Amino acid sequence: MKGTINIDQERCKGCELCIEFCPAKVIRLSDRLNAKGYFVAAFDDGKECTGCGTCAVMCPEVAIEVMKS
Repeated sequence: MKGTINIDQERCKGCELCIEFCPAKVIRLSDRLNAKGYFVAAFDDGKECTGCGTCAVMCPEVAIEVMKS
């Protein structure tokens, strides 16, 4: 099964929990700052997401939405 994720970058505080717990390692910390001044997480389209949803469960800001395809 494949998946993709959307990250609400204005909710993200760059805690990196999604990055740490992603088994497929498809999330990275970007060099972009949001309006609050945090470096935000970003989905790496070049890698294959499994759609497991671990990132969304781990996100304390509820900033990640997982879609399975």
